[in-house]
Amino acid sequence: MTGRRILALVGVLALVAAACAAPTTTEPTSATTAATPATTAATPATTGGAGDTEPAAADGVCAPGQTDGDLVLYNWTEYIDPELIDAFEAEYGVEVIEDFYPSNEEMFAKVSAGASGYDVVVPSDYMVSIMIDEGLLMPLQRDAIPNAANLDPKFVDVPYDPGNQYSMPYQWGTTGIAVNLDVVGEDFPETWGLIFDPALADQYAGQISMLDDPRESLGAALKYLGYSLNSTNEAELAEAAQLIADAKDRILLFDSDQFEDLLVAGETSIAHGWNGDFFAAFDAVSTDEFDAYEVYYYFVPEEGGVQWVDNMAILADAPHPCTAHTFINFILDAENGAALTNWNFYASPNAAATEYIDPEILEDPSIYPPPETLANLEFIADTGDFETKYSDYWEQAKS
Repeated sequence: MTGRRILALVGVLALVAAACAAPTTTEPTSATTAATPATTAATPATTGGAGDTEPAAADGVCAPGQTDGDLVLYNWTEYIDPELIDAFEAEYGVEVIEDFYPSNEEMFAKVSAGASGYDVVVPSDYMVSIMIDEGLLMPLQRDAIPNAANLDPKFVDVPYDPGNQYSMPYQWGTTGIAVNLDVVGEDFPETWGLIFDPALADQYAGQISMLDDPRESLGAALKYLGYSLNSTNEAELAEAAQLIADAKDRILLFDSDQFEDLLVAGETSIAHGWNGDFFAAFDAVSTDEFDAYEVYYYFVPEEGGVQWVDNMAILADAPHPCTAHTFINFILDAENGAALTNWNFYASPNAAATEYIDPEILEDPSIYPPPETLANLEFIADTGDFETKYSDYWEQAKS
């Protein structure tokens, strides 16, 4: 790859370094890790597991299924079925120590500071490209990941990591808006204007949330204005930032952790967020007497939005690279990939998993969008040196 862009990302690092100096406070999602404080993730696991008896080969080559210690996983909050963690631990005789982050930028700041002790991280598409350029990721040993053959061809040679040399896709989905139909009614325009247009949004002042994510939220404003969400035109970015600043009085909060829970709890009526998080929340509050899907509705606005891919990658200084490869291969197993989608309601990049995915998920256009919706979506791209401006304008818009 071309030279590192350390200077280009100094702004990103500075903005989130304070938040990243301490680990997240999100509770672990599996009983296995509940007794392990998140702070342990900053120190390589030294306690036992069967994997400790099978160190990596002297030449650094990992065999399929090989382990070399416990796994330290740095992931998005509530993004993996705890039963999959339990199954991996049972099959390979290792412990999985989990820590969590709310944004790509926070994860990047923490791991780029060095010696994080993490093995596997789950960056989104554009962040994979940044991390490759920064030398933060380890080239994958494809022979140790035979289940890569299960991937849908659309995810085999992705633009942010040609040839999947450093990453394997984990899940994919869209970013849009979910609403409480009891509040907004059945007949409303499916537009970002529900957040940005005073004529539509003022009536919902104090009931709106947006993601606390510079690329996602500025991207929403850019799409509403008719621009690419990857714009490198500073005038366009400034216009998008002003749009968010003008909307602040009606936005209750910027949040990437609990936006779906706040919606179903009645704290908000319009929420910007990721589709699978919403569906999981709707499913969680549904009962035999109450169908949340009749009250809450998710859509991609007519102006378009984000199609994202989250990916599994191994840090260049991962203390347990063989266990990390084995974990990635485990997730890419057909049935395990389906279990992941059936639990978190995000689309799977795993073609072999399709036969095991619940039919209602496969048939839901909010999870697997039709071609006409996909045509109006964009991946978030690495904009190079311009990334710093996204972070700067984001802080200005919120302040």
